[in-house]
Amino acid sequence: MASVGQCVSLALFGAVLASSAQAETTLASCTRTTHVSHGGQDLHEDLGEGRVMWREWWSQEGTATDYVIADCGPGTGLRFRTAEENMGSRPPFDRTDAALKVIASHQRGARVFATLDRIAEDLHRTARDVSLYDLTREPCACAALYGTLRGARPAYDPKG
Repeated sequence: MASVGQCVSLALFGAVLASSAQAETTLASCTRTTHVSHGGQDLHEDLGEGRVMWREWWSQEGTATDYVIADCGPGTGLRFRTAEENMGSRPPFDRTDAALKVIASHQRGARVFATLDRIAEDLHRTARDVSLYDLTREPCACAALYGTLRGARPAYDPKG
């Protein structure tokens, strides 16, 4: 029969295992609602060699679809809008398929030529609101797949 001390030790060990399993970030755990019922992130994808991509969506009164490519090592990001409707005075559009073909074209080539600057240049012909920026925090997909590339940036925090 187990002593009280052994039972407490087993319970603590189980709690540690459970909490470490909950703390593990996976690509699947990156899919989330960021604004209650009307905004979120999904379709996270590993582009290889330290790069990830995901979709950000918005659907309150108007709809918008942005994609983000993050280069986890140097900490740079590329954001571009592929679709929107009723988001202001601009006419509605959906160029998602065309923009994703641009990304696929760069993915097929050598990474040395597929810089975020070059991808952005090609996307300017297809998408809207194309912008390059520095990552100030580690994105979820980078934490899930390339956590060792974070450098000095603050670690991903699932609580925001």
